[in-house]
Amino acid sequence: MNRLESMATVNGIRMHYLTAGDGPPLFLLHGWPQTSHCWHKVIGSLAETHTVIAPDLRGYGRTDKPKGGYDKRTMAADVAALAGHLGFARTAVAGHDRGGRVAHRWALDRPDQVERLAVLDIAPTRAMWQRLDTGVAKACWHWLFHLQPDLPELLAGQNIAAYLGYFFERWTYQRHALDANAVTEYVRAFSQPGALRAGFDDYRASFPDDAELDDADYEAGKRVTQPLLALWGANGLLGTLPALEIWQEYADDVTGAALAECGHFLPEEQPDEVVAHLRKFLCP
Repeated sequence: MNRLESMATVNGIRMHYLTAGDGPPLFLLHGWPQTSHCWHKVIGSLAETHTVIAPDLRGYGRTDKPKGGYDKRTMAADVAALAGHLGFARTAVAGHDRGGRVAHRWALDRPDQVERLAVLDIAPTRAMWQRLDTGVAKACWHWLFHLQPDLPELLAGQNIAAYLGYFFERWTYQRHALDANAVTEYVRAFSQPGALRAGFDDYRASFPDDAELDDADYEAGKRVTQPLLALWGANGLLGTLPALEIWQEYADDVTGAALAECGHFLPEEQPDEVVAHLRKFLCP
């Protein structure tokens, strides 16, 4: 399956994206510390039934890295504008890690545009802040570290490969799944000017910007009304939390499953399982 690389100017930034296949649109949104490359094991199979669009989010990969706009509402507006640019009035979206948070916000803000939502190895940001006990804090210490101004860039910038490698090792169950070429690509991406800062700005926007908006929506009773699929690694943090029950607090129609022998990086650790679940969800 041929994959095309393209650039588009949307919402004031130049956004890099991959496309493959033909059929109903499916957006794939990556997380940190990765890029659209994280979908390389699943794009071909998903493109057999869908037009797959995998952008580099604001601040990541080959997309622009402005000094603002990392709140999830703005990042969701970026991909919404890309969908419009490509002529898609309605689309399904699957997001992993930080991309899942962008996808969640996209579904809340534009239910007319997002028809189905899949979230991979995340719980809602608001729920994670509420569950910040010692166990969650130990697993998610990087959230609090990445929120700090300047210091993460200073320390991580001394050895980007070692810093990212720490997470690739600790967050995987299938450690061979992130092959050397993929790791090299992620290190290359985060070694570009502005890339580390932009990735940390994504986290910095979590509090207070994203938190205030999430709280306001929750208190107003705003929920995801579209069908929602939650997938998570049985051997990761979400394997210790009641993931389905958590999502049921925020969405009306929730299904999901834990993937066995899988850590955080679902599309690379268990690509066949991810494809099987997404196909069933997207083509009921």
